[in-house]
Amino acid sequence: MSEDSGRTESGTATAKGAEPPPPRSLWHNRDFMVFWVGEGLSLYGTQIANLALPLTAVLVFQVGPEELGLLRFAQLVPFLALALVFGVWVDRVRKRPVMLWANVVRMVLIGLVPLLYYAELLTLPMLYALAFGVGTAAVLFDVSWMSYVPVLVKDRRSLLEANTKLNATLSSADVAGPGIAGTLVTAFSAPAAMAANAFSYALSVISLLLVRAPEPDPPPRTEKRRLRAELAEGLRWVFGNRWLRAIGLVGCSCNFFLTMVQSLFLLYAVRDKELSAATIGFVMGAAAVGGLLGALISGMVVRRLSVGTAYRVSVSIIFLGPLLIPAAGGPSWLLVGLFVASFFLEYFGSSISNVIIVSLRQSITPQPLMGRMTAAMRMLLYGGGALGGPVGGVLAGVLGLHAALWVAGVLSAAMLVPIILSPVGKLRTMPTGPEELPA
Repeated sequence: MSEDSGRTESGTATAKGAEPPPPRSLWHNRDFMVFWVGEGLSLYGTQIANLALPLTAVLVFQVGPEELGLLRFAQLVPFLALALVFGVWVDRVRKRPVMLWANVVRMVLIGLVPLLYYAELLTLPMLYALAFGVGTAAVLFDVSWMSYVPVLVKDRRSLLEANTKLNATLSSADVAGPGIAGTLVTAFSAPAAMAANAFSYALSVISLLLVRAPEPDPPPRTEKRRLRAELAEGLRWVFGNRWLRAIGLVGCSCNFFLTMVQSLFLLYAVRDKELSAATIGFVMGAAAVGGLLGALISGMVVRRLSVGTAYRVSVSIIFLGPLLIPAAGGPSWLLVGLFVASFFLEYFGSSISNVIIVSLRQSITPQPLMGRMTAAMRMLLYGGGALGGPVGGVLAGVLGLHAALWVAGVLSAAMLVPIILSPVGKLRTMPTGPEELPA
């Protein structure tokens, strides 16, 4: 249909230059809904594994803080080492087949943990290797799905709704997952709880197979491109754009401190405070209600406060949460309550800020660069997380768990200065393309 016809795709007449009609709700987008359900199921399983995997190391192998930090490093270092290369490849191919195979690999590797444990063949080095393999597949999936959402959601004005729905599912998984994991670990064993994660990946694979929307092939290349040139193009796009650069550096610092705190907290709660696996699961599950609440109100927050103000407030809340963990003390109800409050702030702030950040990244990035942009961001975010685990382990080995948590909390709070100065805080509305960003 020609642009001169004066009609929208639905056939309704519009005046020339008039505002286009609002996009239809994604509740009517069958393929997005199928994808959303599958992604939600895998997120529930992942949240179970996020508690069960380190508890396997703690309860089965009696690891110390340094070894637990290395386990987290093994799971996250693929984002630092492989994300950019995977991003170049993902921009060259269709995304759905990559996501399918990535989840098949994760299903198999996670499923090996309980099988090897009950066969009495599981060792700590093997657990490190499996964690690295799962992390590598996670890089492929994460780089692909964030580039795949704009394929399902063709109107970029709907990206905020799509990311709000996806983030709400993540938050609900955060609420239920740790409690389920704690119950499974207590009733059976930490390795046995991993079987639930493997099953969730199987369901995610089925949902991806049910998506019917055709995914176009990437545009043909007129000339042969070298890997180095495409890597450089993606990095220039991220680090040359001051909004993406600010988001990436703050996110890297955020994941560094939060991973450090979470790794130390697990040992601190089990050994210093003598909390059971079920109690730790309750702490994480109750705190994750903050994420669900943040997801439910994120749209209203952005409308009321503007995009920039919502970003500043939500990210600041994340960085203040870690201070409550070393400050917690007194009777058990108060101790557990302060632990819940710390992670509640983290989940609440993350839930709101993630919707804003992911929507902004997808809105201002051209589709041919989407994979490389996502990969560069994942490298920064998860690279910070990968380093946070071992650094926290070294600090705990030198200073002790409690003192190391104080250091992490104070340094985390100091991040409020760059957050206040961030150019993202100046945005009033969500742009629909690079041309709408302020100069």
